[in-house]
Amino acid sequence: MTPVAVFLRSFLKTSAIFVGVSIVFLHPPLEWSASSGEARAQKSPIEAAVDGLLVALKDTDEDVRCQAAWALGRTGKTRAVDALIEALEDSPAVRKQAIRALGEIGDPRALPALNAALKDEDPRIRRYAAKAISRIQQ
Repeated sequence: MTPVAVFLRSFLKTSAIFVGVSIVFLHPPLEWSASSGEARAQKSPIEAAVDGLLVALKDTDEDVRCQAAWALGRTGKTRAVDALIEALEDSPAVRKQAIRALGEIGDPRALPALNAALKDEDPRIRRYAAKAISRIQQ
C-alpha cells in the first residue's frame, strides 16, 4: 500500500471516530422508549459509542487504536477499563493513550497495570503511568 493510501485510510477512520464521538456528546441520551405499549430500556448513545470504540481499539490501524483509547477516556465509562488495560501491550503510541484514558476514568482496577507500566522501557510511558496513578489515587 502506498504512503498516500495509508494516510487517507488512517485519516478517514480517525475522522469517522471523531465525528461519531462528537455526535454522542452533543446529543442527549434516549433513556426509554415505548414499544408495544411497554417501556423498555434503550442503550444510550454514549454506551453505543463505547461499544464501537471498544471494537476500534482492536483495529489493525495504530492511529485508529490511539483515537479509540483517547475517546474511551473522554467517555469516563469504567467498562472500558479492561480493554484499555489490554491495550497496554500495544505500540508505544497506543499505550500512551490507554494510560491517559485510564487516568481520566480513574478506576482503581487499573492500578496494578499502571504500576507495571512504571517499568516500561520508554520513559514517556513511565511518566504517563506515574501521572495516571496519581490521578487515580487522589
